[in-house]
Amino acid sequence: MSSKSQQTLDRVVIRFAGDSGDGMQLTGDRFTAETASLGNDLSTLPNFPAEIRAPQGTLPGVSSFQLHFADHEVLTPGDAPDVLVAMNPAALRANLGDLPRGGVIIADADEFTKRNLAKVGYPSNPLEDDSLESWALHAVPLTSITVAALADFELTRKEKERAKNMFALGLLSWMYSRPTSGTESFLKRKFAGKPAILAANLAALHAGHAYGETTESFAVSYTVRRAPKATGTYRNITGNLAIAYGFVAAAHRADRPLVLGSYPITPASDILHTLSGLKRFGVTTIQAEDEIAGVGAALGAAFGGAIGLTTTSGPGLALKAETIGLAVSLELPLVIVDVQRGGPSTGLPTKTEQSDLLQAMYGRNGESPVAVIAPATPVDCFDAALEAVRIATTYRTPVIVLSDGSLANGSEPWRLPQIGDLPNLHVDAPTEPNSVDDKGNPVFAPYLRDPDTLARPWAVPGTPGLEHRVGGIEKADVTGNISYDPDNHDHMVRTRQAKIDGIDVPDVVVDDPSGDARVLILGWGSTYGPIAEATRLCRSAGSKVARAHLRHLAPFPGNLGEVLRAYDRVVLPEMNLGQLALLLRGKYLVDVRSHTAVRGLPFTSTEIAAVIHEHLEELR
Repeated sequence: MSSKSQQTLDRVVIRFAGDSGDGMQLTGDRFTAETASLGNDLSTLPNFPAEIRAPQGTLPGVSSFQLHFADHEVLTPGDAPDVLVAMNPAALRANLGDLPRGGVIIADADEFTKRNLAKVGYPSNPLEDDSLESWALHAVPLTSITVAALADFELTRKEKERAKNMFALGLLSWMYSRPTSGTESFLKRKFAGKPAILAANLAALHAGHAYGETTESFAVSYTVRRAPKATGTYRNITGNLAIAYGFVAAAHRADRPLVLGSYPITPASDILHTLSGLKRFGVTTIQAEDEIAGVGAALGAAFGGAIGLTTTSGPGLALKAETIGLAVSLELPLVIVDVQRGGPSTGLPTKTEQSDLLQAMYGRNGESPVAVIAPATPVDCFDAALEAVRIATTYRTPVIVLSDGSLANGSEPWRLPQIGDLPNLHVDAPTEPNSVDDKGNPVFAPYLRDPDTLARPWAVPGTPGLEHRVGGIEKADVTGNISYDPDNHDHMVRTRQAKIDGIDVPDVVVDDPSGDARVLILGWGSTYGPIAEATRLCRSAGSKVARAHLRHLAPFPGNLGEVLRAYDRVVLPEMNLGQLALLLRGKYLVDVRSHTAVRGLPFTSTEIAAVIHEHLEELR
């Protein structure tokens, strides 16, 4: 009978860290998938090296994957890990500062060689010099045990060593009572054509699990009960995957083909990769030669009656600016997804930031208003895609969706919706002339507007009798003829702005349980999770604080000014230098207080909770 004991926890945060070639993202993905299958709520934070291939064993080459899973609602990937799996000295050095004293370290002792220690500036081996005595250290020779477990396999030593991430996954699966069946099925698909590699990875996975069961180093395993959730079918999904599926669903509900014109750019490329595999759903993908060609193809598709979509990140958004301005003038439904990353220039391509807001709002020549929305969570990316298509097609306007790196790569459980529950996005294409000329003959007036939405008709080219011209030069109202008349230009500019201002968006909802909070903490985009968790922490400590979150940034919700003026203090955390705060101050003349950071990482909930407490103290 096993002498091992088992304990139940309500939550765990695990961080897998190693060299970018150690398979940490795959290990984290597989542990996450098995955790999702058990019904835990979860949130993840992959953290990739900013360089394509930094030298092995160096600090710039460290790749990590953090997973927070619990028996209750999870709002963030966790402020700090409870367990750090460090595959080499660089991984330990880069991540130890985030691990609280008393946390668990599982380190691959085989990698702590003099050469590897010297690469990251360790004067002695921290696994042996008692410098880690404040943590629960498990120095496990992961590499040599894996190689020994695969002794009978006809593989090179290097090939055997590559399976050590599966050994680590098996060990952690035993520690936290995770199944391995899903990973086994995944490996069988991945290595179907390489039976020797498949067998080795399966053997390493099982060896890691068996090691946990038999070694005296790990005396306790843990369980985390499933989280209460609404009945339905769930899957784990990243923000990029959710937004891709959202646009496919939106095109289906609009009964229009979806055409993506895009150029690969981190961290948006996965949207292109996903949609390129969905041709069976009426999706056309064009991997263009550059960013400008990508948006041009998408705009052409919109002119042709399709849902025109282009995806990019900050540098690409800048390159697309002139064509987006053209779409404003043409008044066509073009959707642009900007997965924000660190900048300027190429910046930190794998890191997250919210610093493209002003570019999205104003980064075009002339008065070129567009709608701007921002999803709050990876799952919300699906709904944001549907909302973007609704606005674009209803109002015939470009729409920019501001996602970011943490949403794009982070994941959480998603309850699959029923198709019938999704909004009906059908828009009738005109088939008959809508006006008459001076002689009373029926003609098509391309800028004769809907009185409610100010949208012009979306005529499909080639429809008999609906021939019309489009172009970037200012058009005369109603007829669409080229016009240089000053009064007409003033009228058209104001009309395009009025169309954006008149977009029907829901009021901002305020979470203020006591009804008498003096501080409102406001957020947009991916700050939703840290702000919500920080608010929960403050309330549990007895503080009264209200919370609100903005999805629609252009136009703002109609009640936003009233909400801002209802509180003594409005605090706005942003991963930029205060861009939304600047806009709100200018529009509503409210002294919105900024809390900003541009570290390439999401805010932590404890950081924001401390900011809330500071403002509460100032108001006492």
